[in-house]
This record gives sequence, structure tokens and C-alpha cells, in this order.
Amino acid sequence: MTTYRCSGCTSYWPVDSDIWCCPDCRGPLDLDFHASAVSRSALAARVNSLWRYEEALPLSSPATTLGEGRTPLVPLTARVSAKLDFVMPTLSFKDRGAVMLAELARRLGPRRVIADSSGNAGTSVAAYCARAGLECTVYVPEGTSAKKTEQIRAHGARLEVVPGDREATASAARTAAGEPGVFYASHVYNPYFLHGTKTYVYELWEDLGGRLPEAVVVPVGNGTLLLGAALALDELLANGLIDARPALVAVQAEAVSPLAAAFRAGAEDLLAPARATPTLADGIAIPRPPRARQILRAVRESGGEFLTVTEPEIRAAQKDLAARGLFVESTGVACWAAAGSWTDRTAVVPLCGAGLKTGIVGDD
Repeated sequence: MTTYRCSGCTSYWPVDSDIWCCPDCRGPLDLDFHASAVSRSALAARVNSLWRYEEALPLSSPATTLGEGRTPLVPLTARVSAKLDFVMPTLSFKDRGAVMLAELARRLGPRRVIADSSGNAGTSVAAYCARAGLECTVYVPEGTSAKKTEQIRAHGARLEVVPGDREATASAARTAAGEPGVFYASHVYNPYFLHGTKTYVYELWEDLGGRLPEAVVVPVGNGTLLLGAALALDELLANGLIDARPALVAVQAEAVSPLAAAFRAGAEDLLAPARATPTLADGIAIPRPPRARQILRAVRESGGEFLTVTEPEIRAAQKDLAARGLFVESTGVACWAAAGSWTDRTAVVPLCGAGLKTGIVGDD
């Protein structure tokens, strides 16, 4: 039976328990799950969603699916392509993980589901809980885009606006997570979310004919897409489906870049919490990511690197992509903003959220 495994002290816990972190050390949980090899020849006859990679997923036969996954891959330059994850059902890549959390919650049958988010993860959890018929409450920080909060409410979720920053919001949700009958759909602490986001790389592998680019470039705040990508790379390599790991290139906003600072210093963990400085890339403005050690280790083991982008570079990248026909929210353009640093390699960047969620960023 699949079990939770603490990422810190290696304790094991059943997945049908009501825990959201390790009861012993409060660390994030991993999943003791071993993926089987996915057969490319069998994929043509399967459902056209992320659930086609059934051998690699810890859940099967979902009732909550909205057809998520299988997003387009389009070229931007001769070497760089973009994966359009903003065309998901709720207009962000978070649907990949949220559907896994909602499906797990549906099977466990809690009294209600709670989530915390700067917008996109909360929207995804709200939508998939609506699909699953689950009562849902989403905690968001004050100042969250009105377009995102409107989307959360439209799915029938209760909205709790928390005074303060993203960290205060997470703290409020974790307090509520201790109530009886509550399932904490944490995209940071619950590893089922990572097993959803890993399908991003499985899709790249399929779309590129059983190959991967030299670099997989991802924006990093809490690191859910990067850690999902690292999971997929490990599985593909272990099952003989690729010969070598691509480099994981992690991108942070210069204004809030604690992981980049730790990586450059050769540290295994954060040097010190970053200040919650305002940035256009608010979706990755995380001063204290709980999975920092795992993120740093994954980038190093892949031979990758951390890059940071400035606010003017983010503005310019959003406008450049819009001029190419792709309207992406300001956080979602971070990787394209860093493009000049790695265009000597074949690479794919994720365009993670639709521009309609935040609008076009203006010049200061």
C-alpha cells in the first residue's frame, strides 16, 4: 500500500490518516510510491489527459478529472519551446496537482477541504473540489488579484482573506488544518500534488518522441513544479526511458530569491529567510519554502543552476510573449525573462498561468 514518508526523519504514515505534515518533525511528506515504465506505444489509445500515464500515478480511475494535461508545445526560437500550461481548465499549471489532491480527498471523504494560495493553487483546488462535490475553503493573502478571488468564489469555495503576506496565509491555513474532519489540500506539504505536476515532464517526453530537451526551465517559489519534474526525471531514468537527466534550471525573481542565494553559496538549506519584497512575480515570492533542501538537492543533482530576473525583465518578457500571441500572467513569464542565460541549449519553458488572471503589468 502506498504510504507517506517524511522527507526529514523518514517516518512512515498511512495516506488515509488526517496528517498534513510529519507528526514527529513537522517536515513535508513524500510518497513511498514506485512508478512503472510507461509504454509509448500504448499511449495512442489512451485518454487525452494527464491520466494517460497511469503506470506513473499513485491514483487511477479518477472521478474528478476535467480533462487536465496534454497542453500544447510550441516553438519560440530554434532551440527554445514553450509549454502552454495556461490553457488548463482553470488557466494554470496547478490543475496538474490539484486534481490529485481533490481525487484523494474524495476517496477519504473529509467534512471539508482547505487550501492556501496566492491565487492559482486555490483556484484549482476550488474547481476540483466543486467537481468532486466537496466543501472547500481557500485562504489567500490580502492583495490577491481580484480576478483570481472571483474565480475561487465562482467555483463555490468559501474565501478567507488573511491580513499580511503569503507566509501569514499559510500559517492561518495550517492552524485550520488541525480541526477534525479537515483535509488540508496543501500543494506544498502533500506529495500527491508533486505526482500530479510530474506529468508535465512525461508530456514533454511523449511530445518529443521519447526524448527530453537539454534543459527543463521552471519558475521556483515553493518548488512544486521543479520537484515534480525531478520525480519524473528519476522515474524515466530508472525505467530506462531516457539515457540521462536534463539540467533543471530554476528561475526566481531577484526581489525574493532565497533559494538562488543558498545555491550560489553552496548551502544545503536556506541561509536566512528572505524579506517578502513586492515583486510582479508574486506567485513565486516565497521567503521560506518548506522543501528548500529538496529543491536545492534536485537542481544540483541534475547539473542545473539558479537564475534570477529583475522587475524590468519580467515586464519586458510579458510584453514580448504577448507580441508573439501568448498572453501570460507576470509570474508565468519568469522563465522567458531569463532566456538569454541558457539559449545555447535546447530547452522548454512553462507558461504557467493566463494573463487574464493578472492583466498586463505596467511600467513604473
